[in-house]
Amino acid sequence: MAQAYADLFTSRPFDLTTFPNDEGYDELVLARGLPVRSVCEHHLLPFTGVAHIGYMPGDHILGLSKLARVLEHFACRPQVQERLTKQIAEWLGEHLNPKGVGVVIEAEHSCMTLRGVQATGSSTVTSSLSGLLRDDPSSRQEFFALAGLHR
Repeated sequence: MAQAYADLFTSRPFDLTTFPNDEGYDELVLARGLPVRSVCEHHLLPFTGVAHIGYMPGDHILGLSKLARVLEHFACRPQVQERLTKQIAEWLGEHLNPKGVGVVIEAEHSCMTLRGVQATGSSTVTSSLSGLLRDDPSSRQEFFALAGLHR
């Protein structure tokens, strides 16, 4: 059991790989359906689901696999979904200085499905938006539409 928790709480190291945005790409970059797993910090039970992470580049673009790596980095610790969503968005904002960031996580919490209310099949959706993806209605709508979320 101790080894299982050690595995759950250990993320792989990664180097941030960015590239100059030489072409001036100014449209949304979105990785959707990224698998996410973490452990509820209140009950030490897992939650699993998918994350949709996007950004509107500024001077740099990010190596695409790094979106999944950032997700894994913050998910590999006892966590609440709300904080996880915000940590990913803030990290991308700090390291890329993009024109906008959007993160949505949809997850099933076993602390809700296996115990207590036993709401089997329920999911929790959280979002964190900044910059144009928060302030510009058309950019916001594009993010949610491309992520497959109808708002």
